[in-house]
Amino acid sequence: MKINKWILLVFFTLFHFFQTSGYAQVTLPKVFGDNMVLQRGIAIPVWGKATPGSLIVATLGKVSTDAKTGKDGKWMLHFPKFKAGGPYELKISESGKPESAIKLKGILIGDVWLASGQSNMEWQVQQAQNAPNEIAKADFPQIRFLLIEHDIKFSPQSDFLAGKWKLCDTNSVKQLSAVAYYFARKIHKEQNVPIGIIQSSWGGTPVQTWTSREMQLTSPATRAKMLAGDTLTQNDVVKDSLNMIRFWDIVYHPQGNTDKTIPLPEYGDSGWAAVEMPRLVKDFGIGKYEGMMWLRKKIVLPISFAGKELVLNIGHPEMNYSLYFNGAEICKTIWNSNQKQSYTIPAGLVKNGENTIAIRMAMLWGGGGLNPPAENIYITDGYSKISLAGKWLYKTNVEPAMPKIHNYQNYPAVLFNAMINPLIPFGVKGFIWYQGEANDIEAYRYRELFPMLINDWRQHWHQGNLPFLYVQLANFKKEDPLPAESEWAELREAQTLTLSQPNAGMACIIDIGDANSIHPINKQEVGRRLALIAEKKVYGKNVIASGPMYKNFVIKGKNIIIRFTETGSGLATRDIASLKGFAIAGDDKKFFWASARIEGDKVIVSSDKVDIPVAVRYAWADNPVCNLVNKEGLPAAPFRTDEWKGITQK
Repeated sequence: MKINKWILLVFFTLFHFFQTSGYAQVTLPKVFGDNMVLQRGIAIPVWGKATPGSLIVATLGKVSTDAKTGKDGKWMLHFPKFKAGGPYELKISESGKPESAIKLKGILIGDVWLASGQSNMEWQVQQAQNAPNEIAKADFPQIRFLLIEHDIKFSPQSDFLAGKWKLCDTNSVKQLSAVAYYFARKIHKEQNVPIGIIQSSWGGTPVQTWTSREMQLTSPATRAKMLAGDTLTQNDVVKDSLNMIRFWDIVYHPQGNTDKTIPLPEYGDSGWAAVEMPRLVKDFGIGKYEGMMWLRKKIVLPISFAGKELVLNIGHPEMNYSLYFNGAEICKTIWNSNQKQSYTIPAGLVKNGENTIAIRMAMLWGGGGLNPPAENIYITDGYSKISLAGKWLYKTNVEPAMPKIHNYQNYPAVLFNAMINPLIPFGVKGFIWYQGEANDIEAYRYRELFPMLINDWRQHWHQGNLPFLYVQLANFKKEDPLPAESEWAELREAQTLTLSQPNAGMACIIDIGDANSIHPINKQEVGRRLALIAEKKVYGKNVIASGPMYKNFVIKGKNIIIRFTETGSGLATRDIASLKGFAIAGDDKKFFWASARIEGDKVIVSSDKVDIPVAVRYAWADNPVCNLVNKEGLPAAPFRTDEWKGITQK
């Protein structure tokens, strides 16, 4: 026993000696690894730590260079420009200490793109359209990607939490950003060079969390909120993470055996409140509520239903829910994004006369409940329908209250600190960005916030005005029967105005969204449109990369004549129907749907309801009905002339 303790003591003493004496101390941040892609055509930066004052010798392929470490042990060196190619080996060591060498293998030289934003950038190939077929044919060993793990930090970090370069194949591609993958695939095929994707994204996050503290302190629009978070520590993040685990445990697992008692027909619900369904919780008249809610309804079924297998259609619930029939669980933790919202009720559960339906539903983030119309909630034997609309009973706070979640990932600069700063100054070709949904409540301010991020990243990378290509918000939510104001339209406008930034490009996707999902699944087309912009702006290819862009307007009598750039082979309609999506207004600022027709590179807009027009809007809605395209099929970007300056996508 004493000998074992002595051996351990010697081991830890030697371990401490080797650490403090600098033995084998060359380290690299995790952005460098086997199978990575390094940026062609630039002086390639490589950096890390080693023994203070030591000489670092590095070899990439047959090219060698060196650098001296500072007093803090940090070092940085640059290899000369490389052409696309590989594979190469990177070897780094302290001079005279071969045992300290680090060797990285399988390195390619090509183009590296940083893919960032929120959930639509994070949306995986396996979640997107035609996933099985796309995954099966994903064999691109010259496409490499690095997924940065989520992390939150209140000061800039020199390394990220976790992540490893991977080759793109049928196994690894599943978790990769669908937008980034389809972008990379097209660029790789067109340019015939290796492509590296560094994916650093987090769903639901605003642009401010990706922007550095220094930049946000320069603007009155962001300074106060930036300073307000200075008292936070990593302990706050840990506590919030534990609360988040508890939060989702409540959402997914009924507490206190409520699922064994409340769904039973004999359960006493006489003290419960009543509500007419279908209805959303915001219309219950109970104010803001977040937590689990139970709903019950007793229905009397006709004799013809007894002993039959039935189908219960629950319409389109707005949040996570579980469904019970006469005490039996029919479905559990189904989200509103699921395609199927109807369920088979086994014949053995169906009683003659009174039956009980119960729903356990999450009321979260201001949402929850059953969406109208009433005719979509019913139970049927295949011949007759019994409506489930009408009076339901409900009760809140049957289960423990949800812990308050602060979502520190949304705080200013924290994701820049943890997930962007560690990447700087890794050589990149440019950035692709898909974000904006989380900033819709401050849509007008996005005019300032978004360019701040672009300038911030470019300044930190010191590679000039690196290409910044981004996706405009898709069409989403319900269609407006009348012209109306729209935060999403206003944010799209801010995104279009950002084209005034140098070397910026925008992919308009106003035609491929989904009214019922903030995550449209056609990511192939999103990636293709981003790649078209890259091919034109970055790679100098003569392609039509944008749909029509508003240029200016002229008023002639009762008509407003709109001129466009980016018309390609000419203006057209997507569905060969008459033009849709134009609204016109006079001095009273009341907009009416307008008649519109194409004449060359112009659109003529008018309405019998507006004698003296002053302004036109196009596709100005959350989910506009619009169909103007160029003959290459790319959609016209939404615009309004009443607060506008024409933008050309150069």
